[in-house]
Amino acid sequence: MSGTVDHIENLYNKAKQYTETSIELYKLSAIDTSADVVSSLASRAILILVISTCIIFLNLGLALYLGDLLGDYFKGFLIVALFYLLLAIIIYFFNKTLIRKPITNLMITKLMKPRLKEKEIEEVIANSNNRNNGTIH
Repeated sequence: MSGTVDHIENLYNKAKQYTETSIELYKLSAIDTSADVVSSLASRAILILVISTCIIFLNLGLALYLGDLLGDYFKGFLIVALFYLLLAIIIYFFNKTLIRKPITNLMITKLMKPRLKEKEIEEVIANSNNRNNGTIH
């Protein structure tokens, strides 16, 4: 009788330890995923900020140059503004394919990466259990 109780107690402790380890693994996986997504978005935001600053100065130079060629600076700025208005209209109509889909795909890729890791971990656990013939030591 005492042996059965010891086995049940041992089994309970191992199940409890497995559950706690699994929960900790999921927490760490969520933290890893969140950090990966945030760092990816932050690096892209910084890159966009630097490129935007460069583009602003290029546009100012272009507007001043066109204005000098046309004789009035406001004409150069007007041409550059109209170009960006046309660009904004194009982006508005192709928003789904140019902006939404790439960002959605990026987020899905980053968020699904842990799922792939979990499958690998489950395969290792399954292989380990197969080697042990399903017995708990």
